[in-house]
Amino acid sequence: MKYLLAVALALLAGCGEPPNTETIPYQATSTIHDFMVWGMEPAADVIWGSAGFILTEEGEVDLQPTTQEGWDAVRNAATVVAETGNLLMTPGYRADTDDWVEYSAGIIRAGLKAREAAMAQDADALFDAGGQLYNVCRACHNKYIIEVQSPGG
Repeated sequence: MKYLLAVALALLAGCGEPPNTETIPYQATSTIHDFMVWGMEPAADVIWGSAGFILTEEGEVDLQPTTQEGWDAVRNAATVVAETGNLLMTPGYRADTDDWVEYSAGIIRAGLKAREAAMAQDADALFDAGGQLYNVCRACHNKYIIEVQSPGG
C-alpha cells in the first residue's frame, strides 16, 4: 500500500505546470553567413540538383530522382529548408521584422512545397518549388547580402 501511495504521489508531482519556455535563451551558434553556407545552401542544392533537365553533348539529362532513396533525400533537404525559414526568424539570426520575416516565410512556403512534391514524387511540382525557393533567396540576397571584398580590392 505504501508503495502504491508513493507511486501515485510521484505521478501527481509530474502533473504540474510545464516549464516556462519563455526563459530558454536563444543562442545563434554560427554567423548567418556560415549557417547559410553550411546548412541552407547544401539543402537547397539538393532540391535544385533534383529538378529539371540539363543539356549535355549526349543530349538531355533528367535530374529528377529515380529511386525512393533519391526522393527521400529531396524530402529531407526540403524539410531542412522549411525549418531554416523558421530559424531565420529567431533572435540571433533575425535581421529585422520587416522584409526579413517575409523572406523567411517564403523560404518556409517553398520548402514545404518541395517536400510535398518529393513525397508525391512529382518532378514538375519540385521544379516549381525550386524556382520559388530561388526567387525568395535572390530577393533576400538583393536586400541583405553584404559583398565581402578581398584585401586590397
